[in-house]
Amino acid sequence: MKNNKGITLMALALTIIVLLILSGITIAALTGDNGLIGKSGEAKNATERANEKEELEVASNKII
Repeated sequence: MKNNKGITLMALALTIIVLLILSGITIAALTGDNGLIGKSGEAKNATERANEKEELEVASNKII
């Protein structure tokens, strides 16, 4: 019986392919149309609009 020590070339190639697939999925999830980066930008804009609206309401209530 042979005593195989170390990683085989086939296992290394398979590991690299799996890592490439996973990184592709991750990059697509981050940068796609409905990706995480796009949604965070939309949330930031919505928060800024809500803050401006609230400031205008507070300012108009102080005048009255």
